Amino acid sequence: MDSRRKFIKTAGLVAGGLLLDSQLSIANIHPTPGKIRIKPKRLSKGDTIAITSPAGAVWDEKQIEIFSNILKDFGFNIVLGKTLTEKFGYFAGTDEFRAKELNDLFADPNIKGIFCMKGGWGSARLLDKLDYEIISKNPKVLVGFSDITTLLISIFAKTGLVTFHGPVGNSGWNEFTSFMFKNVIMDAAETAFMIGPDVNDMPYTINPGKATGILMGGNLTVVASLMGSLYLPDWKNKILFLEETKEEPYSIDRMLTQLKLAGVLGNISGFVFGKCVKCDAEEPNKAFKFMEVLEQHIKPLGIPAFYGAMTGHIENKLTIPLGIEATINADKGTWYLNEAAVV
Repeated sequence: MDSRRKFIKTAGLVAGGLLLDSQLSIANIHPTPGKIRIKPKRLSKGDTIAITSPAGAVWDEKQIEIFSNILKDFGFNIVLGKTLTEKFGYFAGTDEFRAKELNDLFADPNIKGIFCMKGGWGSARLLDKLDYEIISKNPKVLVGFSDITTLLISIFAKTGLVTFHGPVGNSGWNEFTSFMFKNVIMDAAETAFMIGPDVNDMPYTINPGKATGILMGGNLTVVASLMGSLYLPDWKNKILFLEETKEEPYSIDRMLTQLKLAGVLGNISGFVFGKCVKCDAEEPNKAFKFMEVLEQHIKPLGIPAFYGAMTGHIENKLTIPLGIEATINADKGTWYLNEAAVV
Protein backbone atom coordinates (compact mmCIF):
# COMPACT_ATOMS: atom_id res chain seq x y z
CA MET A 1 0.00 0.00 0.00
CA ASP A 2 2.87 2.40 0.82
CA SER A 3 4.51 1.79 -2.57
CA ARG A 4 1.17 2.37 -4.33
CA ARG A 5 0.68 5.70 -2.51
CA LYS A 6 4.24 6.66 -3.44
CA PHE A 7 3.56 5.85 -7.09
CA ILE A 8 0.32 7.89 -7.23
CA LYS A 9 2.01 10.85 -5.55
CA THR A 10 5.01 10.67 -7.87
CA ALA A 11 2.77 10.25 -10.94
CA GLY A 12 0.93 13.41 -10.02
CA LEU A 13 4.18 15.31 -9.70
CA VAL A 14 5.38 14.11 -13.11
CA ALA A 15 2.11 15.07 -14.75
CA GLY A 16 2.38 18.51 -13.19
CA GLY A 17 5.99 18.93 -14.24
CA LEU A 18 7.20 19.28 -10.63
CA LEU A 19 9.90 16.63 -10.72
CA LEU A 20 12.24 18.71 -12.85
CA ASP A 21 15.57 19.57 -11.28
CA SER A 22 15.46 23.08 -9.85
CA GLN A 23 18.65 23.97 -11.72
CA LEU A 24 17.35 22.70 -15.07
CA SER A 25 15.08 24.74 -17.30
CA ILE A 26 13.54 22.45 -19.88
CA ALA A 27 12.04 25.39 -21.76
CA ASN A 28 15.49 26.81 -22.52
CA ILE A 29 16.95 23.62 -23.98
CA HIS A 30 16.64 23.12 -27.73
CA PRO A 31 16.96 19.89 -29.71
CA THR A 32 20.49 18.98 -30.69
CA PRO A 33 21.11 20.16 -34.27
CA GLY A 34 21.91 17.49 -36.84
CA LYS A 35 19.96 14.92 -38.76
CA ILE A 36 16.32 15.74 -39.36
CA ARG A 37 14.13 13.63 -37.15
CA ILE A 38 10.57 12.55 -37.81
CA LYS A 39 8.21 12.51 -34.86
CA PRO A 40 5.12 10.30 -35.23
CA LYS A 41 1.67 11.58 -34.34
CA ARG A 42 0.57 11.00 -30.79
CA LEU A 43 -1.89 8.20 -30.20
CA SER A 44 -5.43 9.08 -29.13
CA LYS A 45 -8.57 7.23 -28.12
CA GLY A 46 -10.29 5.88 -31.20
CA ASP A 47 -7.04 5.28 -33.10
CA THR A 48 -6.52 1.92 -34.80
CA ILE A 49 -3.52 0.03 -33.49
CA ALA A 50 -1.91 -3.06 -35.01
CA ILE A 51 -0.29 -5.87 -33.04
CA THR A 52 2.43 -7.77 -34.86
CA SER A 53 5.22 -10.22 -34.02
CA PRO A 54 8.29 -9.37 -36.13
CA ALA A 55 10.51 -11.82 -34.27
CA GLY A 56 9.55 -14.84 -32.16
CA ALA A 57 6.50 -17.03 -32.57
CA VAL A 58 3.65 -16.54 -30.10
CA TRP A 59 3.14 -19.92 -28.43
CA ASP A 60 0.56 -18.87 -25.86
CA GLU A 61 -2.18 -17.31 -27.97
CA LYS A 62 -4.20 -16.41 -24.85
CA GLN A 63 -1.69 -13.58 -24.43
CA ILE A 64 -2.95 -12.03 -27.66
CA GLU A 65 -6.42 -11.60 -26.22
CA ILE A 66 -5.03 -10.26 -22.95
CA PHE A 67 -2.89 -7.69 -24.75
CA SER A 68 -5.72 -6.71 -27.07
CA ASN A 69 -7.92 -5.98 -24.06
CA ILE A 70 -5.17 -3.88 -22.46
CA LEU A 71 -4.93 -1.71 -25.58
CA LYS A 72 -8.72 -1.51 -25.83
CA ASP A 73 -8.73 -0.11 -22.30
CA PHE A 74 -6.65 2.79 -23.65
CA GLY A 75 -9.47 3.41 -26.11
CA PHE A 76 -7.76 1.94 -29.18
CA ASN A 77 -9.29 -0.16 -31.95
CA ILE A 78 -7.22 -3.29 -32.58
CA VAL A 79 -6.03 -5.01 -35.75
CA LEU A 80 -4.29 -8.36 -35.27
CA GLY A 81 -1.40 -9.21 -37.56
CA LYS A 82 -1.22 -12.61 -39.21
CA THR A 83 2.22 -13.15 -37.68
CA LEU A 84 0.54 -13.62 -34.29
CA THR A 85 -0.63 -17.10 -35.26
CA GLU A 86 2.10 -18.07 -37.72
CA LYS A 87 4.82 -20.56 -36.80
CA PHE A 88 8.08 -21.11 -38.68
CA GLY A 89 10.55 -22.78 -36.35
CA TYR A 90 10.99 -20.27 -33.54
CA PHE A 91 9.85 -17.37 -35.76
CA ALA A 92 6.37 -15.91 -36.30
CA GLY A 93 6.56 -16.80 -39.98
CA THR A 94 9.31 -16.61 -42.57
CA ASP A 95 11.54 -13.53 -42.77
CA GLU A 96 9.71 -12.41 -45.92
CA PHE A 97 6.31 -12.90 -44.26
CA ARG A 98 7.21 -10.92 -41.16
CA ALA A 99 8.89 -8.14 -43.13
CA LYS A 100 5.94 -7.82 -45.49
CA GLU A 101 3.53 -7.48 -42.58
CA LEU A 102 5.60 -4.72 -41.02
CA ASN A 103 5.94 -2.88 -44.36
CA ASP A 104 2.20 -3.23 -44.98
CA LEU A 105 1.33 -1.92 -41.52
CA PHE A 106 3.46 1.17 -42.06
CA ALA A 107 1.92 1.72 -45.50
CA ASP A 108 -1.68 1.38 -44.22
CA PRO A 109 -3.02 4.92 -43.53
CA ASN A 110 -5.66 3.51 -41.18
CA ILE A 111 -3.03 2.13 -38.78
CA LYS A 112 -1.80 4.81 -36.36
CA GLY A 113 0.49 2.71 -34.20
CA ILE A 114 2.32 -0.62 -34.29
CA PHE A 115 2.86 -2.67 -31.13
CA CYS A 116 5.05 -5.76 -30.95
CA MET A 117 3.66 -8.85 -29.25
CA LYS A 118 7.03 -10.20 -28.11
CA GLY A 119 10.76 -10.21 -28.71
CA GLY A 120 12.80 -13.39 -28.81
CA TRP A 121 15.06 -13.41 -31.86
CA GLY A 122 14.61 -12.60 -35.53
CA SER A 123 14.21 -8.84 -36.02
CA ALA A 124 17.70 -8.49 -37.51
CA ARG A 125 16.76 -10.89 -40.30
CA LEU A 126 14.24 -8.32 -41.54
CA LEU A 127 16.54 -5.32 -41.87
CA ASP A 128 17.46 -5.82 -45.53
CA LYS A 129 13.82 -6.53 -46.38
CA LEU A 130 12.18 -3.44 -44.89
CA ASP A 131 11.05 -0.60 -47.14
CA TYR A 132 12.56 2.41 -45.38
CA GLU A 133 11.10 4.82 -47.92
CA ILE A 134 7.59 3.63 -47.08
CA ILE A 135 8.38 3.90 -43.38
CA SER A 136 9.72 7.46 -43.67
CA LYS A 137 6.70 8.55 -45.70
CA ASN A 138 4.25 6.98 -43.24
CA PRO A 139 5.64 7.77 -39.79
CA LYS A 140 3.81 6.18 -36.90
CA VAL A 141 4.44 4.96 -33.38
CA LEU A 142 6.42 1.69 -33.13
CA VAL A 143 6.74 0.17 -29.65
CA GLY A 144 8.73 -2.80 -28.33
CA PHE A 145 11.88 -3.86 -26.49
CA SER A 146 14.36 -6.71 -26.12
CA ASP A 147 14.96 -8.13 -29.64
CA ILE A 148 12.78 -5.31 -31.06
CA THR A 149 15.73 -3.03 -30.22
CA THR A 150 17.04 -3.99 -33.67
CA LEU A 151 14.04 -2.40 -35.40
CA LEU A 152 13.97 0.65 -33.13
CA ILE A 153 17.61 1.57 -33.76
CA SER A 154 17.73 0.62 -37.43
CA ILE A 155 14.54 2.42 -38.41
CA PHE A 156 15.74 5.56 -36.65
CA ALA A 157 19.15 5.28 -38.30
CA LYS A 158 17.68 4.80 -41.78
CA THR A 159 14.73 7.19 -41.63
CA GLY A 160 15.07 9.53 -38.64
CA LEU A 161 11.75 8.24 -37.27
CA VAL A 162 11.52 8.41 -33.48
CA THR A 163 10.77 4.92 -32.14
CA PHE A 164 9.83 3.71 -28.66
CA HIS A 165 11.56 1.29 -26.31
CA GLY A 166 8.54 0.15 -24.31
CA PRO A 167 6.52 -2.85 -23.17
CA VAL A 168 5.56 -5.65 -25.56
CA GLY A 169 2.38 -7.69 -25.47
CA ASN A 170 3.64 -10.52 -23.31
CA SER A 171 5.22 -8.25 -20.69
CA GLY A 172 3.48 -6.67 -17.74
CA TRP A 173 1.29 -3.58 -18.14
CA ASN A 174 0.83 -2.51 -14.54
CA GLU A 175 -0.08 0.94 -13.20
CA PHE A 176 3.45 2.35 -13.49
CA THR A 177 4.08 0.97 -16.98
CA SER A 178 0.70 2.10 -18.31
CA PHE A 179 1.07 5.59 -16.84
CA MET A 180 4.50 6.15 -18.39
CA PHE A 181 3.32 4.84 -21.78
CA LYS A 182 0.36 7.20 -21.78
CA ASN A 183 2.48 10.09 -20.57
CA VAL A 184 4.98 9.81 -23.43
CA ILE A 185 2.92 8.54 -26.39
CA MET A 186 -0.60 9.84 -25.75
CA ASP A 187 -0.08 13.00 -23.69
CA ALA A 188 3.05 14.14 -25.58
CA ALA A 189 4.65 15.20 -22.31
CA GLU A 190 8.13 16.61 -21.76
CA THR A 191 8.37 14.24 -18.85
CA ALA A 192 10.58 13.10 -16.04
CA PHE A 193 11.39 9.40 -16.06
CA MET A 194 10.43 8.22 -12.62
CA ILE A 195 12.15 6.00 -10.16
CA GLY A 196 10.08 2.86 -9.65
CA PRO A 197 7.61 2.44 -6.79
CA ASP A 198 9.72 -0.16 -4.96
CA VAL A 199 12.55 0.60 -2.53
CA ASN A 200 14.79 -1.72 -4.59
CA ASP A 201 14.41 0.62 -7.57
CA MET A 202 16.82 3.22 -6.17
CA PRO A 203 19.59 4.05 -8.69
CA TYR A 204 23.36 3.82 -8.25
CA THR A 205 25.70 6.59 -9.46
CA ILE A 206 28.70 5.42 -11.51
CA ASN A 207 29.97 8.88 -12.48
CA PRO A 208 28.32 12.06 -11.14
CA GLY A 209 27.14 15.02 -13.19
CA LYS A 210 24.58 15.99 -15.81
CA ALA A 211 24.60 15.31 -19.54
CA THR A 212 22.31 16.24 -22.41
CA GLY A 213 22.04 14.26 -25.63
CA ILE A 214 19.86 12.20 -27.93
CA LEU A 215 18.56 8.97 -26.41
CA MET A 216 19.65 5.79 -28.15
CA GLY A 217 19.93 2.19 -27.03
CA GLY A 218 18.00 -0.83 -25.81
CA ASN A 219 19.02 -4.40 -25.18
CA LEU A 220 22.81 -4.76 -24.84
CA THR A 221 23.05 -8.06 -26.72
CA VAL A 222 21.10 -6.63 -29.63
CA VAL A 223 23.06 -3.36 -29.74
CA ALA A 224 26.33 -5.29 -29.72
CA SER A 225 25.10 -7.62 -32.48
CA LEU A 226 24.53 -4.63 -34.79
CA MET A 227 28.14 -3.43 -34.58
CA GLY A 228 29.71 -3.31 -38.03
CA SER A 229 26.35 -3.28 -39.81
CA LEU A 230 24.82 -0.56 -41.99
CA TYR A 231 21.94 -0.01 -39.57
CA LEU A 232 23.47 2.13 -36.84
CA PRO A 233 23.27 5.85 -36.04
CA ASP A 234 26.13 8.25 -35.38
CA TRP A 235 26.89 7.80 -31.67
CA LYS A 236 28.33 11.27 -31.10
CA ASN A 237 26.54 13.18 -28.32
CA LYS A 238 24.13 10.33 -27.68
CA ILE A 239 22.94 9.22 -24.27
CA LEU A 240 23.26 5.45 -24.42
CA PHE A 241 20.77 3.47 -22.37
CA LEU A 242 21.02 -0.30 -22.04
CA GLU A 243 19.33 -3.25 -20.32
CA GLU A 244 19.96 -6.96 -20.22
CA THR A 245 18.76 -10.26 -18.79
CA LYS A 246 20.21 -13.73 -18.16
CA GLU A 247 23.76 -12.82 -19.16
CA GLU A 248 26.73 -13.58 -16.92
CA PRO A 249 29.27 -10.85 -16.09
CA TYR A 250 31.83 -12.23 -18.57
CA SER A 251 29.25 -11.90 -21.33
CA ILE A 252 28.42 -8.32 -20.29
CA ASP A 253 32.17 -7.65 -20.27
CA ARG A 254 32.55 -9.02 -23.81
CA MET A 255 29.70 -6.93 -25.20
CA LEU A 256 30.78 -3.70 -23.51
CA THR A 257 34.29 -4.32 -24.84
CA GLN A 258 32.77 -4.66 -28.30
CA LEU A 259 31.02 -1.30 -27.90
CA LYS A 260 34.28 0.26 -26.76
CA LEU A 261 36.31 -1.13 -29.67
CA ALA A 262 33.61 -0.04 -32.13
CA GLY A 263 33.95 3.55 -30.89
CA VAL A 264 30.51 3.76 -29.31
CA LEU A 265 31.51 4.34 -25.69
CA GLY A 266 34.09 6.95 -26.66
CA ASN A 267 31.51 9.12 -28.41
CA ILE A 268 28.50 9.16 -26.09
CA SER A 269 27.85 12.05 -23.71
CA GLY A 270 26.01 10.08 -21.01
CA PHE A 271 25.25 6.51 -19.99
CA VAL A 272 22.30 4.82 -18.29
CA PHE A 273 22.02 1.11 -17.54
CA GLY A 274 18.50 0.05 -16.64
CA LYS A 275 18.29 -3.35 -15.01
CA CYS A 276 20.40 -6.45 -15.54
CA VAL A 277 18.05 -9.22 -14.45
CA LYS A 278 19.51 -12.60 -13.47
CA CYS A 279 23.02 -11.47 -14.40
CA ASP A 280 24.91 -13.17 -11.56
CA ALA A 281 27.88 -15.39 -12.31
CA GLU A 282 27.27 -19.13 -12.25
CA GLU A 283 30.52 -19.50 -10.27
CA PRO A 284 30.75 -16.22 -8.33
CA ASN A 285 34.04 -17.10 -6.61
CA LYS A 286 35.69 -17.24 -10.05
CA ALA A 287 34.19 -14.10 -11.59
CA PHE A 288 33.68 -10.39 -11.32
CA LYS A 289 30.32 -9.14 -10.15
CA PHE A 290 28.12 -7.41 -12.73
CA MET A 291 28.60 -3.97 -11.16
CA GLU A 292 32.37 -4.45 -11.12
CA VAL A 293 32.32 -5.09 -14.87
CA LEU A 294 30.07 -2.08 -15.45
CA GLU A 295 32.35 0.23 -13.48
CA GLN A 296 35.48 -1.10 -15.23
CA HIS A 297 34.08 0.00 -18.57
CA ILE A 298 32.09 3.13 -17.70
CA LYS A 299 34.01 4.88 -14.91
CA PRO A 300 37.08 5.62 -17.11
CA LEU A 301 34.84 7.41 -19.64
CA GLY A 302 34.38 10.23 -17.14
CA ILE A 303 30.87 10.96 -18.39
CA PRO A 304 27.73 11.17 -16.23
CA ALA A 305 26.48 7.62 -15.75
CA PHE A 306 24.20 5.65 -13.47
CA TYR A 307 22.65 2.22 -13.03
CA GLY A 308 19.09 1.32 -12.05
CA ALA A 309 16.69 3.06 -14.44
CA MET A 310 13.30 1.45 -14.90
CA THR A 311 13.96 -0.24 -18.22
CA GLY A 312 14.53 -3.87 -19.06
CA HIS A 313 13.01 -7.26 -18.41
CA ILE A 314 11.23 -5.97 -15.31
CA GLU A 315 7.68 -5.36 -14.16
CA ASN A 316 7.80 -1.54 -13.96
CA LYS A 317 8.86 -0.25 -17.39
CA LEU A 318 9.43 3.18 -18.87
CA THR A 319 8.51 4.03 -22.45
CA ILE A 320 11.71 5.59 -23.82
CA PRO A 321 11.80 7.39 -27.17
CA LEU A 322 14.88 6.79 -29.33
CA GLY A 323 15.91 9.98 -31.12
CA ILE A 324 14.64 12.48 -28.55
CA GLU A 325 16.81 14.85 -26.53
CA ALA A 326 17.05 14.16 -22.81
CA THR A 327 19.09 15.27 -19.84
CA ILE A 328 20.34 12.85 -17.20
CA ASN A 329 21.31 13.70 -13.64
CA ALA A 330 23.58 10.87 -12.59
CA ASP A 331 23.84 12.15 -9.00
CA LYS A 332 20.12 11.62 -8.50
CA GLY A 333 19.60 8.81 -11.01
CA THR A 334 16.97 10.79 -12.87
CA TRP A 335 16.44 11.70 -16.51
CA TYR A 336 14.10 14.04 -18.34
CA LEU A 337 12.78 14.39 -21.86
CA ASN A 338 13.57 17.91 -23.05
CA GLU A 339 10.98 17.73 -25.83
CA ALA A 340 7.83 15.83 -26.65
CA ALA A 341 8.41 12.58 -28.52
CA VAL A 342 5.23 12.84 -30.61
CA VAL A 343 3.35 15.63 -32.38
